[in-house]
Amino acid sequence: MKKILVVDDEPVILMALSHLLSNENTVVITSSRIEEAEEALVRYKFDLVIADIRLSGVDGIEGLELLSYVKKISPETAVIIMTAYGSDEMKEEAGRRGAYHYFEKPIDMDDLIKMVEELDIAVSKDI
Repeated sequence: MKKILVVDDEPVILMALSHLLSNENTVVITSSRIEEAEEALVRYKFDLVIADIRLSGVDGIEGLELLSYVKKISPETAVIIMTAYGSDEMKEEAGRRGAYHYFEKPIDMDDLIKMVEELDIAVSKDI
């Protein structure tokens, strides 16, 4: 059984990604706050973490902090970063911290599915 953690402060995105990525072989856990995400990371081993960079307003970089935390406690876990406030600097920083991929919102769900499948995680095709 594969496990994915999705971290975003927007409930609609959490619900959409959970629906898209959940199936009989994959469990999706969602979190809207970095503290909840860190608790889940201590409790479970995840194959993938998908995290928004900004979880608390326009100046936040909690997603990058979470990325560093994931790579510290579970280096083999892939992390996909997403943001609506992207920049070249942010993309480079995510890469330096170990992100598998960086998406700017809105995310093309077909591209996300392909990326997740590259990581050998089965996903639902019901878009």
